[in-house]
Amino acid sequence: MIKLEKKQVKFVSILIAVIFIGSVVAIALTQTGNIASAASSSSVGVVEYEQVIMQHPDMKTLDDQLKSTIDTIKAEFDEKSVGMNDQEKADYYRQCQERIFQRREELLEPVMKSVDAAIKAVADKRGLSVVIAKAAVIYGGQDITQDVIKEIGKK
Repeated sequence: MIKLEKKQVKFVSILIAVIFIGSVVAIALTQTGNIASAASSSSVGVVEYEQVIMQHPDMKTLDDQLKSTIDTIKAEFDEKSVGMNDQEKADYYRQCQERIFQRREELLEPVMKSVDAAIKAVADKRGLSVVIAKAAVIYGGQDITQDVIKEIGKK
């Protein structure tokens, strides 16, 4: 009954990445006043955050653990929902989805911390004071995506 398709998993991943990117942009704006002044007074890096996360070496293990969690919760749902009416099933289904989402966040947290640390390390090496999502940039910025992927591979 509970089965997340690849599109749903990707959607959740992108949603988390967008939230992170928004946080970075908000911090940049509060630190510099606006993006234009940040770009003119310092070096700006850009990174394809989703690509870095998807290429992280721990993502295969994370996906396997998430699939295992989904299978376990699906089995629980199938077992416990037998005597429930439609409303109870719908409520229980939402609870199961929340448990899956929460587990995914728990599993993804160390990967995101690793990616953030790699971005910081590459930015420090290149003398960049701001790194933002490549999708948010229309023009300019140093693309550090491949360097971040290499940095993660070192660890």
